[in-house]
Amino acid sequence: MTRVYLDYNATAPLRPEALEAVTRAYALGGNPSSIHAAGRAARALVEQARTEIAALIGGPASTVVFTSGGTEANALAVDSAVATGSKRLIVSAIEHDSVLETAKASGASVEILPVNAEGLADLAWLAERLSRWDAADGRPFVALMLANNETGVIQPVREASEIVRAAEGWLHVDAIQAAGKIPTDSRALGADTLSTSAHKLGGPQGVGALTFGPRATLVRRQHGGGQERGRRAGTENVPGIAGFGAAAMAALRDLNDQAPMRDAAAERLKALGAVVIAETSPRLPNTLCVATPGHTSDLQVMKLDLAGFMVSAGSACSSGKVKASHVLSAMGLGELADCAIRVSGGWGTTENDWAAFVDAWSEIRHAARRAPAA
Repeated sequence: MTRVYLDYNATAPLRPEALEAVTRAYALGGNPSSIHAAGRAARALVEQARTEIAALIGGPASTVVFTSGGTEANALAVDSAVATGSKRLIVSAIEHDSVLETAKASGASVEILPVNAEGLADLAWLAERLSRWDAADGRPFVALMLANNETGVIQPVREASEIVRAAEGWLHVDAIQAAGKIPTDSRALGADTLSTSAHKLGGPQGVGALTFGPRATLVRRQHGGGQERGRRAGTENVPGIAGFGAAAMAALRDLNDQAPMRDAAAERLKALGAVVIAETSPRLPNTLCVATPGHTSDLQVMKLDLAGFMVSAGSACSSGKVKASHVLSAMGLGELADCAIRVSGGWGTTENDWAAFVDAWSEIRHAARRAPAA
């Protein structure tokens, strides 16, 4: 069976450029903190990648801190805000669990920034809430992701940053799904901290980065050596970092526009009775969240997998858990949330892949209608 991978938002397949960079780094060896030749060569790879990640997400290379992934990058931002005096956090209702759960576990109070039915943050709510901020709660901290991992909805981050800055707050932007898919610049967005992850754009798993601006103070979460300029202890993952940099450069050279293929697939699905989630909102060009009334998400995912198509029923970090998507629930979709799947393409996805997926989905849909009632 020919299998078609349409779950890039969970993990993008490793780009050839990244594989080559990882392989070279493993062959090189050396600890980047060592001062001998092998160590200096390893350090050069890390610093080259730091420059490449800075080019991907904006800001000076000196402000890029490498982490073990997007989860740690998000946690570093949240915990740093709390450590420097933020006692109340505002987190959007559609944030990734790595932000939501870290905020809840931080010891600070947490408020949820609502979204509308199309998945866009309610900036009027945010402005009103910050206008009556209690100084006893410390500096306001707001987390608003750039693009949602389930729906692909691109958030009004620049507008939010102006509201947060007027309140002298700290804006954290999770750009993990956006970087490498749409132009991403932390400075233009007004982000005080911005996170990204290698494996979402075709780099290796297990490496991410956080960039920070002059209004953010990072407080390291793990202690030991003075790596990453004292902001993140532990020997750097040189092969992973090198692969991350190579993937970033490949993504910048080719922001693969999947939107025409995605939209053509969406029109066919709608004609067959599907509901496209957040259709009128700006979305990542590679992402399609679609619901089929009367057909549960997990059943669709299983049947499509048997037909050779790999999609998901939401965030990969929630796989195997029988629970409703907090993102779709926050949008007020009700029972429709239990019938939604996410289809996401990327650097290796073709027009034929999208078309074949719709063909398979259509056949599954017709087979379900032909099946005798239980």
